[in-house]
Amino acid sequence: METRSKRNRRPKKGGRSRRNRFHQRSTSVPDGHLAVGRILGAHGMRGEVRVESHTDFDSRFAAGQQLLIGEELLLAEIASSRPHQGIFLVHFDEVTSRFDAEELLNEWLYIPEGAAMELDADSFWVHDIVGLKVQTESESQLGEVADVLFTGANEVYIVRPEPGVNRDRDLLIPALAEVVRAVDTEAGTLTVRLQPGMLEDGGE
Repeated sequence: METRSKRNRRPKKGGRSRRNRFHQRSTSVPDGHLAVGRILGAHGMRGEVRVESHTDFDSRFAAGQQLLIGEELLLAEIASSRPHQGIFLVHFDEVTSRFDAEELLNEWLYIPEGAAMELDADSFWVHDIVGLKVQTESESQLGEVADVLFTGANEVYIVRPEPGVNRDRDLLIPALAEVVRAVDTEAGTLTVRLQPGMLEDGGE
């Protein structure tokens, strides 16, 4: 996802052949790319689609922007876009009918990694956070970041625990400066200062 994780200090015109190219939902992000949205379905009769955003940058869905659709990374240009009840209604130049739009159900939208936006200090891409080894300040190993949960107030890192840690249940680490003390993507580590109650079996 082209979504920042921050430590808070508080295709061609339609036809039935499209089914073979677009019907499968992507299950993994293609190498060298970032997911920025997912198509939830058709809207209206002229080819608009409902898009769930997976990026912090709404400008990704502005008219004239180019996105890659599905695992085959088919290039499509946005003709128009508008926010609607928490999602975007997007019309691609290459999608001109409701039939075409319905063929895109559950397809992911991607950009090349090289087109990613610049980040400010203390912000990281989600794909940089997922997979980091989580440790305490005394280097006790807690587990590995499996996913990032977006709550609105701050992100929460979902940590798959080491055997015996947190009674083998996922550990939830809020992305707050007083908890997340250091992120070292080169070393592959995320250092935390556990707060009371974070571990079911206690902790530092």
